[in-house]
Amino acid sequence: MVAVEVRDLVKKYRDTIAVRGVSFDVKNGEIFGIIGPNGAGKTTILRILSTLLKVTSGSVKILGYDVEREAARIRKLIGYLPEDAGAYGNLTGREYLRFIANFFTKEKVDEMVDRGVSIAKLGGRIDDKIESYSKGMKRRLLIGRTLMSNPRLAILDEPTAGLDVQNAQEVRRIIKDSVRNGTTVVLSSHNMLEVEYLCDRIILLNMGVIVEEGSPSGLMERYQAKNIEEVFMSVVS
Repeated sequence: MVAVEVRDLVKKYRDTIAVRGVSFDVKNGEIFGIIGPNGAGKTTILRILSTLLKVTSGSVKILGYDVEREAARIRKLIGYLPEDAGAYGNLTGREYLRFIANFFTKEKVDEMVDRGVSIAKLGGRIDDKIESYSKGMKRRLLIGRTLMSNPRLAILDEPTAGLDVQNAQEVRRIIKDSVRNGTTVVLSSHNMLEVEYLCDRIILLNMGVIVEEGSPSGLMERYQAKNIEEVFMSVVS
């Protein structure tokens, strides 16, 4: 079964066309990357997949459900982490996870919170106020929040943006672990080397259109490139 099916997707903002006839599929159980420069349309596509933006034309299905007609069903099956996501600083990490868990379940809140704590791996700091967390700690908490419901599809916008090497590695490990536990992942990133490391397949966007797609290794071989950054520069130059 295909987890995500996008066909001829167009998104307009008044006089600006952000996405121009994009089509792609995401298979169940893979990590699928969307990369490109600022303004390429990455976040717009992720927000459409997350049911937060309306489609101008074309079609998008998530786990067999149409994003326009069946958004409520889709929201129960996905987890979405925006690039600029925040958390309530006056809560502890554990309190925040409990607050979010109550939106998903009433019977298994403790189980979901425990899962979020395990994913975030903040140790004793999970019971400290979030306002005292570093950026990396907050991001790991937010990843825990996104994945603790065991979503069938996780949509992650720049999951390691601004993190140091150690925290970025930990977030990447969390993402890989989630896939082993049955979650399909769609992510965007400016870090092309990270995408090369994480993703099974990628699309390269530029000015709202797909300029190349395939596996990182396949694209590097096709363009005789050392890394995906070199592939991208070859495609857009």
